[in-house]
Amino acid sequence: MGSELMATSSNSVSLAETETSRAEGTAFAILAALSVSHMLNDIMQSLIQAVYPLLKEQYHLTFTQVGLITFTFQLTASLLQPIIGLSTDRRPRPYSLATGMVFTFVGLILLSVAHHFVLILIAAALVGIGSSVFHPEASRVARMASGGRHGFAQSLFQVGGNAGSAIGPLLAAFVVVPWGQASIACFSIAAVIAMVVLFAVGRWYEAYLKARQAGRFTSGHASHRTGPSRARVISAITILLLLIFSKYFYMASLSSYYTFYLINRFGVSIPTAQIYLFIFLGSVAAGTIAGGPVGDRIGFKAVIWVSILGVLPFTLVLPYANLFWTGVLTVPIGVILASAFSAIMVYAQELMPSRVGLVAGLFFGFAFGMGGLGAGVLGWLADKTNIQFVYHVCSFLPLVGLLAGFLPNLERKTSHVKA
Repeated sequence: MGSELMATSSNSVSLAETETSRAEGTAFAILAALSVSHMLNDIMQSLIQAVYPLLKEQYHLTFTQVGLITFTFQLTASLLQPIIGLSTDRRPRPYSLATGMVFTFVGLILLSVAHHFVLILIAAALVGIGSSVFHPEASRVARMASGGRHGFAQSLFQVGGNAGSAIGPLLAAFVVVPWGQASIACFSIAAVIAMVVLFAVGRWYEAYLKARQAGRFTSGHASHRTGPSRARVISAITILLLLIFSKYFYMASLSSYYTFYLINRFGVSIPTAQIYLFIFLGSVAAGTIAGGPVGDRIGFKAVIWVSILGVLPFTLVLPYANLFWTGVLTVPIGVILASAFSAIMVYAQELMPSRVGLVAGLFFGFAFGMGGLGAGVLGWLADKTNIQFVYHVCSFLPLVGLLAGFLPNLERKTSHVKA
């Protein structure tokens, strides 16, 4: 069972420790449960974006209104996540994960019957609230269950979410499009399943906290580092947030408007466009699992550098490609760009090891916020110009990756400690 000792002050360095090999097996089961629940959570989230063409046609929405739906969803998640993360840093709530799924459940039911733009916005907001509860606390539990392999744990946790985001459009194409908006209610079953899984995770979390308080942990390995100064930490966090801005603004151009781009430029059908979106989101899922383990081996700064700036040649070519090469190019774009987030998350947690929940909430929340803001801004830009122009503008966003060169190196020494 992996764990992290709570810091005794805001300036103290937390100790990541491991329990016995038997307990570590249980921790892998918890990581798998978190990944599965993340998949279910993001399947439900992705349905909102996947049914945009249906909603746009049925309710005669503009691109700006489509962007506002994403903005509403992302805003509710992004505003609440840091608050929830900070709150659970101070007072862990093991069963909050299952409780958060109730909001998602209600949001999906409302979305299935909403016949007005305002009701669609409310439904999107409820799903966003569910995500704001889920992500920071699930990220914390993943770190606890990591056994010191923080990058691997974050990647495994996040790949479930990306897999769910990839599956959602397929389900929309083959279930919601032919059966209509009311069929969205069927996917509320996923919320019920997630509640059951997360309740079991909550029991493990509760037992973990009791065991830690009772001092039942064995020895483990802790990472001691001489951290950068407060000013360097603030500077590094700022750079990381700018990298998140670059990544998620570009991701918004594909996740929210890729189907419209394909339909507008190449004249493909909605189901065909959804399949292309699935290919892109599947490559995102594949890239996510690589970033963390590679970062565990070579360092997270190197992964951050490559994953943002390395995607630039592909994004610059994409607006000029034909349909076949558009599909091909989105694969390396998805793989390379997706490897960034796990590395950024763990790197930030190493910078602020006593504020794991706050960091998770801040970065997940900012990522959601930038995705929502990006969707709104790019939707407005598409209305003012055209959808193809959006992709020409977005192709230069990975240049922000040059800022990764200013991140401090985090040197660590491993030593044996006792709880």
